Amino acid sequence: MLNEEHVFYEGGCQCGAVRFRGTGAPKWTAHCHCKDCRKTTAAPFTTYASFADENFQWIGAAPAVYVSSPNVARRFCGNCGTAMSYESERWAGEMHIFVATLDDPEALRPGLHAYVVDQLSWVHTDDGLRRYHQTAAEGGPLPK
Repeated sequence: MLNEEHVFYEGGCQCGAVRFRGTGAPKWTAHCHCKDCRKTTAAPFTTYASFADENFQWIGAAPAVYVSSPNVARRFCGNCGTAMSYESERWAGEMHIFVATLDDPEALRPGLHAYVVDQLSWVHTDDGLRRYHQTAAEGGPLPK
C-alpha cells in the first residue's frame, strides 16, 4: 500500500509552461457553480481540488496573477491563458487547482456541488453528490 504522502498529482497549462504538483490526498474536491468561477473558466461550472499550501508547489514557469476581488488571487498561464488556480483569505493556507488541468483528471473525483444558488438553469446533474446553496462550511446540504 502506498503511503499517502508519496502520492502526487501533477498538471499544467495547455502550452506546458506552467506546471504544478500536489502531494498527498487533496483536502476536498468539488464542483463550483458560482458566477466568478464561470467567468474565469468560460464554462457552466468548474471542478476544484484543494491542497494545503505545504502540499502544493509550482514546478514550471511561475503563473501570472489576477486579483479578481478583494483577497482573491486567480493564477493563469501568461502565455496561453489557461486558468490554473484560486486562492483566498477565506480559505487561507489552501491552493485550489482546477481538476481539468491535471495530467490525469480522472484521478480525482468531486465530492459535492457548491454555489448551486448560481447554477445555470440549463445545467442538470444527476450524479448523487451533495449540493450546497453556497459551501459546505455554510450549512448542510440541500434536500434532494
